[in-house]
This record gives sequence, structure tokens and C-alpha cells, in this order.
Amino acid sequence: MKTREDSVVIGDNGTVSAADIMGRRKIASAVDPTKTAFFWLSSFFVVYCARPEDWVPGLKYFPLAKITAILAMWGLFQSTGRTKRTFKDVPKEAKLLFVLVSFLFVGGFFSPIWRGGAVSHSIDFSKVFVAWVLTFLLVTTFSRLRHIIYIQTASVMVICAVSIIKGHSQPRLEGVIGGIYSNPNDLAFAVVLTLPFALAFMLTAKNTFIKSLWLFGMLIMASTIFLTASRAGFIDLVISGSFALYYFGIKGKRFYLIVATGVLGVLIMLTVGGKLYDRFSALSGDSSTDQSAYGSYEDRKYLMERALEGIENYPIFGIGVNNFMTYSLIWHEVHMTYLQICVEGGIPALFLYLWFFGRGFGNLRILRKTKNLDQHTVLFVGALQSSLIGFVVGALFAPEAYQFFPFFAVAFTATLLQTVKEREQEPSVVPPAPKPRHFLEVYAHYGRTGAVTPVR
Repeated sequence: MKTREDSVVIGDNGTVSAADIMGRRKIASAVDPTKTAFFWLSSFFVVYCARPEDWVPGLKYFPLAKITAILAMWGLFQSTGRTKRTFKDVPKEAKLLFVLVSFLFVGGFFSPIWRGGAVSHSIDFSKVFVAWVLTFLLVTTFSRLRHIIYIQTASVMVICAVSIIKGHSQPRLEGVIGGIYSNPNDLAFAVVLTLPFALAFMLTAKNTFIKSLWLFGMLIMASTIFLTASRAGFIDLVISGSFALYYFGIKGKRFYLIVATGVLGVLIMLTVGGKLYDRFSALSGDSSTDQSAYGSYEDRKYLMERALEGIENYPIFGIGVNNFMTYSLIWHEVHMTYLQICVEGGIPALFLYLWFFGRGFGNLRILRKTKNLDQHTVLFVGALQSSLIGFVVGALFAPEAYQFFPFFAVAFTATLLQTVKEREQEPSVVPPAPKPRHFLEVYAHYGRTGAVTPVR
């Protein structure tokens, strides 16, 4: 008796399908072994990006970030040997990040300021490496990448809405939300890095209602930047937004985006931009409306000079992670990411830092040259490009060396590039044979259609 020959086809969602020689497909019982781990990775992104413990009563008593990260690692461990990607596939960026984290940890023991604090903060920063590797190993399809980016984007939108509602009477929305959003400059920085993703989601939305929701969310995000009155955030928005408009508007031939951005930008500036205007006016020292802004400008000049002095005195291991506030003598951070990582981690740390983010831009360069990318992938390549450009520019004006969002962006470029490579390497599936028009077509030549003329 002749047995039926089956072939196996793995779908994009991780399920396994069996296809027989007649081209029919059936869903097998096997499922993606990383499904549970990906769920907890998604939960980690919700906790880190939305910070529910700061605005949901009772959650602050639970270490949600640690719990979700540990469960994600446990889920990955349980699926060892059955995953699409392994640690051998981890790209060079991850190795650079590991060396950077290790160097900062070792340098903490040589800190001339506070060794215990430097070591503790370097251990806390090392969580970004765990999240980075988990993202690369578990985000194995474009749909999963969209899911993770959606979590970050929607979370920042929620943070903006909560900040405006809870802090409408709070100057510059300072301290309304804790953690990475407590400082107005940090909040504006996070919003600028996320805005290009919101634009990509709006352009790929399938109906007008969803597009309207994304547009409304983007207006809230832009208003938040103006309400923080962050001069660095505004400059970052202008430059990052210009690249986004070039990519989506000019290169993508969506010229209406340029007009709409100009009109809405003027309306937002006239409505909630008064505080930001005052702070820019204060740079000359002649404004009587916001003398604190001019004082902030003078402080930043001093802090940069102090940082250069620290680099000169401690060029190898620096003064330790998060120790510059003590070293500054006025309890402020230096408002430049590149000086921050250099003075606290040493010149080698700055070299690794720049090399790491350079790899992210290298991934995007390869993706832009890749042919036959679908429209959604092309849009998110542009969004990632705009986000990383926003970071590179914003880093000139803000102390964001240990902010996770830029590291996540590089992880997104790495996993997207790997996904595209895996897609190109997959064997093409033979399309199913056409259904015979008459049953005698099949039996006339041992099951092969088209061999003889059908009998009518």
C-alpha cells in the first residue's frame, strides 16, 4: 500500500503546517515555543515604557520590571533548542553592548568619587543588555516587531496624556511621572524618539478612524513637548521631524504631510508654546519672564567645562556611573550625552558607545539598499532612521547616556535586518496544483493533472 508523502511548512506566526503532494495544507499541533517568553517580553516593555506603577495605585510596591524580565528569560530558557534564533546569531552590536556594560562595571571599582554607587548603577544599567538580547532572540517576525514598537509608542502617548491631565498646573510638567519621565527634558526626549513610530503607524493604518486616533495621539505628544518648555527637546523635534518629513513626505511623495505639519505646528505653538518662547528669549539674559532659563544656560556651560576637566583627570575608567552630579559640586548632570558617558565611563566607554550606535545606522543602511521590501517595512525603516537621528542630535543637549529607548531602537534595526535575511533564505513554497476539472484527469495518469485530455 502506498503511503502519502507530506511536507512541512512553517508559517510567519510560528505555527507549523503540513502540506501533502496535492498541495493541500493542514495545521499541525506544534506551536511557537517562544510564545510565552514573547508575552513576558511584551509585558516588560509595557512596564518600562508606560510606568504604570507611577500612576496606577498599588503597583509601586511590586518590582514589575524585574518580574517580567525574569519571566521572559525563564520562558526563553524553557524553549532552548527549539527557537528560530540562538545566541550564535546575536550580532556584533550585542557584543559591543556587553563589553560596554562590563567596562562600566569594572570601572566602578576604580571610581574616585563613590565606588559603591558606581557599581550599583552599572548593575542597574546592565538590564538594558538583557532586554536587548531578549528582543533580538524573541522578535523573529515583522509582526512581532510592530507589536513591540506599538507598545512603546502607545505607552508614550498614554504618558503624555496622563502628564497633561495630572500636571496641567505643574510648571513644565516636572515630576508628574517618575522614572525616565520625571525630568521635563527627559520626557521631551522620549517623546521625540517615539514620534516617528506614531507617524509610521498612522500611515499604515487601514481605515480613517484609526488614522484619526493616531493623529490625535501625535498632537498630544507634540503638545507635551511644548508644555515641557524643553529647548533641547524642541531643537531635537525640529531636526528629527525634518528627516521624518523628508523620508515620509518628500521621498514617499506624501507632500500633504509637510503642509499639515506646518499648519498644526503653528497652532500648537500659538496655543501652548508661550513658556518655551520665554525660555528661548531668556538666553540673551534680557528677558524678565524667565531668569531661571538664563541661569540654566550658564550652568550648562560650567558643567561642560567641569566634565572636560574630569575626562582629563580620569581618562581611562572615568569617575563612575551617575557620579558626575557629585563631582560637579552643584549637583547637576552635564547636559551632553557624549560628555556624560566619557567623564563617567572613560574614553574607552565613549568609543564603545559610539561604535554601538554606529552599528545601528549600518543596519539601516543595509536595509535601505535591500530590494523588494514591502511598503510597511520601508516605512518603519524610515521611522527607525528618524528616531536614531533624533537621538544623535538630542544627545548633544541632554544627559541621556543610560536611557533605554535609543538602545531599543538599535535592537529593532538588528532584529529587522535579521528577519529580512531569514526571509530571503527561506525556500520558496511550491504553489498548490490546480484542482482538476474532472475526476478522470487524475486517475488517467497516476494522480498527475494535465497528462491526458479529460474525458467528457
